[in-house]
Amino acid sequence: MAVPTTRLLVLALVRLLQPVHGYDVRRELLSWHADEWANVKPGSVYGALNTLQRDGLIAVEGVGQDGARPERTSYRLTSEGEKVLAELIREGLWSAEQPKHPYHAAVALFPFAPRGDVIAALRSRILKFEADLGYYEREEQRILSGSGDPTETEPHHVADAMALAAAHTRADLEWSRKTLRRIENGELDVWPTTPDALFEPAREHADAADDQD
Repeated sequence: MAVPTTRLLVLALVRLLQPVHGYDVRRELLSWHADEWANVKPGSVYGALNTLQRDGLIAVEGVGQDGARPERTSYRLTSEGEKVLAELIREGLWSAEQPKHPYHAAVALFPFAPRGDVIAALRSRILKFEADLGYYEREEQRILSGSGDPTETEPHHVADAMALAAAHTRADLEWSRKTLRRIENGELDVWPTTPDALFEPAREHADAADDQD
């Protein structure tokens, strides 16, 4: 079973910064780029805090107001929250399950798409991954160049998450480049000699109209 990522990270951020407001938990997760490498939706943070409080994993530390700003609730981890956080981290660390990538199915169905479409899609994929890889590498170095103090900037251990995202992107980029070369040089040729009607619905309808004339 996959570890509930949002629950895990919100618990961890409360533990790291407690007492902490929900706004600061959300801001910290965005600064970690958790919305990119962990698929944490920023809007889900407040819902997660409410659920964690309901489950007794965090407790309200206080409610305060700074000037004209709305009241903010600050949270602290409970003893049960400490226990659950440790369990979730342990489960995540020992997980070796690979994510089920929807692109795998598309690769298995290459012959159903025109060869030119597959080539164009791979070229676009390569450009996207080249940009992503440069971004992850720059972010990793930027985080490591900071103090690492979570009250000032992203802690240094977040750079390891960026490095892992970069490694996955690098592997996908290498596969995409290799597959494109194999198709272009004819080594990978899985396409029928006649076009597949699946991708020619307009022509099929036109032929049917001609038959009726």
